[in-house]
Amino acid sequence: MQAREIHDAGGVDSAYAWLRLGLSMLLATIGGAGMWSVIVVLPAVEREFGVDRADASLPYTATMVGFALGNLLIGRFVDRFGVTGPLAIASLALGSGFLLASQAGSIWVFTALQGALIGFGSAATFGPLLADVSHWFDKRRGLAMAATASGNYLAGAIWPLVLQAAMAEHGWRGAYVLAGTVCLAVLVPLAFLLRRPPPHMARKGAPVPKAPPPPKRSTSLSPGMLQFLLIIAGLGCCVAMSMPQVHIVAYCVDLGYGVARGAEMLSLMLAGGIVSRLASGVLADRIGGLPTLLIGAVLQCLALLLYIPYDGLASLYLVSLIFGLSQGGIVSSYAIVVREYLPAREAGRRVGAVITATIVGMAIGGWMSGWIYDLTASYQAAFLNGIAWNLLNIAMIVLILLKSGRPRGTAVTA
Repeated sequence: MQAREIHDAGGVDSAYAWLRLGLSMLLATIGGAGMWSVIVVLPAVEREFGVDRADASLPYTATMVGFALGNLLIGRFVDRFGVTGPLAIASLALGSGFLLASQAGSIWVFTALQGALIGFGSAATFGPLLADVSHWFDKRRGLAMAATASGNYLAGAIWPLVLQAAMAEHGWRGAYVLAGTVCLAVLVPLAFLLRRPPPHMARKGAPVPKAPPPPKRSTSLSPGMLQFLLIIAGLGCCVAMSMPQVHIVAYCVDLGYGVARGAEMLSLMLAGGIVSRLASGVLADRIGGLPTLLIGAVLQCLALLLYIPYDGLASLYLVSLIFGLSQGGIVSSYAIVVREYLPAREAGRRVGAVITATIVGMAIGGWMSGWIYDLTASYQAAFLNGIAWNLLNIAMIVLILLKSGRPRGTAVTA
């Protein structure tokens, strides 16, 4: 009876779970600065350090590499120790990274700090938070995970505008000082509000917690093969996704529209992504994460096609919104699929591995698009390259779907 009362007061699907979800969204929104800031300052960094577009894209690539490794490594610690300690340490790295990068004297120092501190630190507020939140929900798990992932897109909608305003007054270095100060002042204290362990993690002297529910869905694929196919799918979708997200500001500069218009399009794109993420979470709770993932992948591919014929100012605003509404739910759907098919006790490392693949895709795609631009002096070929990778993504999802079933109780085990 006592265990049941504790579960009802602060367990799965409880009021506390929803409070924890709100805190996680706030953490993801602030910590997401580490992922989006470099996109806004890219043109200014390129001018100051006198490098070409491919070299100017390297700090973003390094950020994504750090972000990917952070999701992979921090997720393992979250499985063992809970989220608070890893999140607090990573937040210190993130804030310190911004402050140190503001003093960088070369593109190479700036790139190293973006990867080792900013990217790695920011990772704790994405995949590890998704894994943690997934333990607190059953009936609305898809919505909860999508809402947490939306914090990253809220960051993308808010931080570019904040940093653009700061850059107008204090330059990109001053903007980085602002970001670092906010991260240190807010993220570390918030991390300690998540000290309560997930319901399935027992503590000394506490009642035996409720066992986590088994995976909801089954597949004829082994756990290793399922994760491998998800990794390939995640890589492909995010090489495609990175083209507009990473280069929209630079694309607008090239077209003569300026940095401010590009930052507005990025914010509009990511605001649409928030709507898409939440809608995808609700849909996943109804039809499953895998069909939801396929819908998002197909819509993203169609939206990418629209960038090729339309490059007018009004058209780019509209296409950027359509792109955001199309692809926003894709990455969070990967995490939902992992939780539907694989054991809860492996959530941190399994989600981390798949999220890592998506981030590697963003890193490769961000650099690759800049490289293609340098070769062709145009972004048109880069858009076509993204579409090709998107088709690979769709093929992997279809393959998994063909090997999957729906019944409870027959899912794969570790």
